[in-house]
Amino acid sequence: MTFEELSTARYTQRSYDTKPVEDEKIQKILQAGRVAPTAKNNQPQKVYVVQSLSAMDKLRAVTPCHYNAPLAMIICYDKNQEWHNPTDETITSGVEDASIVATHMMLQSADLGVHSTWVNMFNPDETRKAFNLPENEVPVLLMMFGYPTASAAPAPTHTNKKPLSDTVQFL
Repeated sequence: MTFEELSTARYTQRSYDTKPVEDEKIQKILQAGRVAPTAKNNQPQKVYVVQSLSAMDKLRAVTPCHYNAPLAMIICYDKNQEWHNPTDETITSGVEDASIVATHMMLQSADLGVHSTWVNMFNPDETRKAFNLPENEVPVLLMMFGYPTASAAPAPTHTNKKPLSDTVQFL
């Protein structure tokens, strides 16, 4: 499958089967995140793999958007390791770096036949507290992973894309 085919076919999974994700696939997904580019190669990301029953219960308590996935990851960045723009102190790279890492992992999982869901509907402070994360680590997103149920399908609006002329302007 080409990248264009993969990126077109991939969709947000909202119905997971109970089948666990194989360890070798989890390692490949994590490796894809590890090699993702980050600002100045600071690599401020911290990824927490959530798969035990007790950890998944905690995760389900902090978001309704778990879709009964058998595996999740909390993708954070370390405020002490993120890049700071020397020309504007309000610009830092933590969120972007964590997002690039997550995107690499999401696309690698799709290539492996493992579906995923990027989740922003959670409270970072509640998540930090539930998982006892250090104060310097900022949870950016949760990502669910697993295999689809037999009835799973993309959202009806999945293929409704604006034309490039609505979203791109050449200068």
